[in-house]
Amino acid sequence: MSVKITLKPNGPLLVDGDFTLVDENGSESTPVKKALCRCGGSTMKPYCDGMHSKIGFIGANSAVEKTEGS
Repeated sequence: MSVKITLKPNGPLLVDGDFTLVDENGSESTPVKKALCRCGGSTMKPYCDGMHSKIGFIGANSAVEKTEGS
């Protein structure tokens, strides 16, 4: 099984390929979306619901670039 994870600038992690999610209790579940939240604001964690756009999430790389450019 090959999985590719793409980091979207200021957005989610996009997963391409078949994968299984395992929770803190070791229970497996079949994913319902291919986009995983990384802003922490999603109401349907671990999946992205677009909240990053509404809260103005800035990914680590963008935040560093913004700080260094100031």
